Amino acid sequence: MKPLGPIPEGYQTLDGELAVGGRTASQLVEQAGQTPLFVYSAQHLDRRMAALRAAMPDRLGINYAVKANPFEPVLRHMAGLVDGFDIASDGELAIALAAGIDPARVSFAGPGKCDGELEAAISAGVTLNCESEGEAARTLAIGERMGIAPRMAIRVNPEFELRGSGMKMGGGAKPFGVDAHRVPDLAKQIIAASAEWRGLHIFTGSQALNVEAIIETQGNVLKLAETLSDQIGAPLPKLNMGGGFGIPYFPGDEAIDLAPIGDALDRLFDQLPDNLAETDFCIELGRYLVGEGGVYLTRIVDKKDSHDLTYLITDGGLHHQLAASGNFGTVVRRNYPVAIASRFDAEPEEVVNVVGCLCTPLDRLADKAHLPAAKVGDLVAVFCAGAYGATASPAAFLGQGPAAEILV
Repeated sequence: MKPLGPIPEGYQTLDGELAVGGRTASQLVEQAGQTPLFVYSAQHLDRRMAALRAAMPDRLGINYAVKANPFEPVLRHMAGLVDGFDIASDGELAIALAAGIDPARVSFAGPGKCDGELEAAISAGVTLNCESEGEAARTLAIGERMGIAPRMAIRVNPEFELRGSGMKMGGGAKPFGVDAHRVPDLAKQIIAASAEWRGLHIFTGSQALNVEAIIETQGNVLKLAETLSDQIGAPLPKLNMGGGFGIPYFPGDEAIDLAPIGDALDRLFDQLPDNLAETDFCIELGRYLVGEGGVYLTRIVDKKDSHDLTYLITDGGLHHQLAASGNFGTVVRRNYPVAIASRFDAEPEEVVNVVGCLCTPLDRLADKAHLPAAKVGDLVAVFCAGAYGATASPAAFLGQGPAAEILV
């Protein structure tokens, strides 16, 4: 047997089935009219944000990274919970605007922004987190041509990284951001060009479960911001401190404790230098806000034995859940939290492999999982599906198409 990842807190059993938002899995599938189906829980999003607000300092803003889950009903719901939104393409900009989000609340990061994206961002009035001197020059030239002073911040590539993070996005040579020692000269050019100076964005990594590493990195971010602000010689309007808060996906993973992170930030904010005293601070979180609030439901279409292994074959798979299949940057494949949604209160009886419908051995949802006895027609639930699922997976692979999505 291979152990399964931990099922997030807050999911209930109703009439023997997994329930989300007071409705059983089968009722949700009936409402959507199909499987596979992503179900997102508004209650989970509310609880996560409430816990985060309670633990973090009052002056700290919370931004939502749209790339984690850009489903429009989720964005509309998050608009009432967070302070800002971080996007990474003009496609995400269009989605945010369609969801009624004020562009003044939006910042745009990511390397390789084309001129059309820069023009759309300037026209809308979002903040551009510039990733290079060349991008900044193009932004200023486009703004001058349009007769609009662009809102500009600089994304910084620091010398340090977030220890233990799943994806390291700072330290050493990176495509992200401007190397720290080159930031002051670029900031002075932006200010001299009469752009609207919006400050710095320092993002070092993601999916960290080490509280001490998160605290250390936030301290390093503030020290670097102090140094850069002093070298720039102008007040720092805003500092996006990045994120990095991870969620438990795999056996042995444990949820981070927010309290010491909030306490450490409180102490740091009490000792801010003069050049950061009036700065607006925020952190940028994606999967931490929405990841555990999503469930992927897929139906068993066949059950078969091959040699000494039993396979549950579903109508879903890696084309919707690339990360759960182990093909999204994981070196060693481990099991996500998976359950038989139709028999959520039943005891495990059999060891099975849960696989998808694609004609590739990569399409695996659970290996040698100890689960309740299941039959054709039952629903399988893959948890931690609220982030980097529907839009981070190859839905068009083998012509399968997208899954349905609902917010309840």
